[in-house]
Amino acid sequence: MSSMSAIAYRQACKSDIPAMARLRSLEWGEENYWRNRIDGYMDCKFHPQHGLKQRVVFVAVQTNFMVGFVAGHLTRRNDCDGELEWINVIPSRRGSGVALELLRRLAEWFAEHGARRICVDVDPANTAARRFYTKHGAGDLNRHWLVWDDISVVLAS
Repeated sequence: MSSMSAIAYRQACKSDIPAMARLRSLEWGEENYWRNRIDGYMDCKFHPQHGLKQRVVFVAVQTNFMVGFVAGHLTRRNDCDGELEWINVIPSRRGSGVALELLRRLAEWFAEHGARRICVDVDPANTAARRFYTKHGAGDLNRHWLVWDDISVVLAS
């Protein structure tokens, strides 16, 4: 994979599920579990607690290789309008701007759907994720949750 080839960002399709499951399983468990979970999420058969049906998944692809993805949905959780469900970037592309561009795509989608206050569940020990989110405008809601009071700040970062 050439580091010079452009990364394409687009909305995910069903054929992306195996690659997303592989990427998610690098750090978060078994691949088949994630294949079923992501498939159910995209089909609106799996609903996160308080999650609404309106949802989206964006992928980042470089030379036909998935380098990252982000998923989010509208919600009623934590007095929020939307929730960032998952974001994953391959280790070799972390710190390269892929996660930020995926987050921006999701922020644009939320804005198009009238969602301003967005939450994300983050393990308190996941300092890298917490640092990324706070760098881009999220603040502490409680020990496990961060929140953007206005997700549009991501578009300005």
